[in-house]
Amino acid sequence: MNNNFPHQHTAHCESGVMSTLLKSQGLDFNEAMVFGLASALTFVYLPLIKVSGMPLISYRMPPKHIIKTVSKMLKVRLKMQKFSNEKAGQTALDQALSEGRLVGLQTSVFWLPYFPPEMRFHFNAHNLLVYGKEQDDYLISDPVFETVQRCATQDLQKARFAKGALAAKGLMYYFEQTPDFTQIDLPNLVRKAIRKQAKQMLAPLFFVGVKGIRTVAKSIENLTACKKGEKYNRLYLGHIVRMQEEIGTGGAGFRYLYAYFLEQAAEICQEPKFKQASEQMTIIGDQWREFATLCVKQCRKPTVEGYKEVAEFLRGIAERERLLWMMLK
Repeated sequence: MNNNFPHQHTAHCESGVMSTLLKSQGLDFNEAMVFGLASALTFVYLPLIKVSGMPLISYRMPPKHIIKTVSKMLKVRLKMQKFSNEKAGQTALDQALSEGRLVGLQTSVFWLPYFPPEMRFHFNAHNLLVYGKEQDDYLISDPVFETVQRCATQDLQKARFAKGALAAKGLMYYFEQTPDFTQIDLPNLVRKAIRKQAKQMLAPLFFVGVKGIRTVAKSIENLTACKKGEKYNRLYLGHIVRMQEEIGTGGAGFRYLYAYFLEQAAEICQEPKFKQASEQMTIIGDQWREFATLCVKQCRKPTVEGYKEVAEFLRGIAERERLLWMMLK
């Protein structure tokens, strides 16, 4: 059993798990620092990939990106394993725990019984940490919860090997050795991560970053002439809100997280511009929240002008983000 770690209740599971893993090794990086170093913020609109029949909209880089990117940046040897056999997956987890390791897992939220029923849905990319085992129960540090949890072996196996989109196939990961963090040039790493993040958000592709936000604004405006009917329009706007506010940490939530990273970056790099950018990013986060409210209002009482108003508001967000990322680039 590994009790040498601080359980953390964090905003986002993957950045929270990575922060806890690093703290267990003596490196005090909070989740905002982890999220920022991974340049994990994004906006992606993929109409060809469907979620419940609607286009995929994402506000963060894909699962495992944070874990892999930060490990590489900090030159930490991370062991990651997937399994074709459920029994082999359990044996490997038990072995790692017997060696006193803190083990990260990718799981399905739906099969974790300590989640309240209303919070369970089929999402296969939820990260958590296992720190020990007592009889038939695994001891779990799940960043979504304020306190540590217990989970029966059978339930954890179901959660690890759930089928469907983003199936984890029993994915587990841990640090292979105690890393040497004395050589980290943090100001340099922070500046590099911010430049990379700005380039991502200013990518010249219609479905990514600032251009992706504008593409979604145009798609909302086009709902006024949509032949699929008002029911589809309401479902589409509801889907945008759900992808933004409920799936993962959401559009506004990730921007608040990145704003806190920029605040820390200002101090680490002695760069006032980063502090200014942090304040602007917080305002942008507030605007994403306001955008979600406008979408909900339009769903309840749809009008032709309403679609144009929602689209125009989103274009305003895109322009604010463009100016911010140009400054940071």
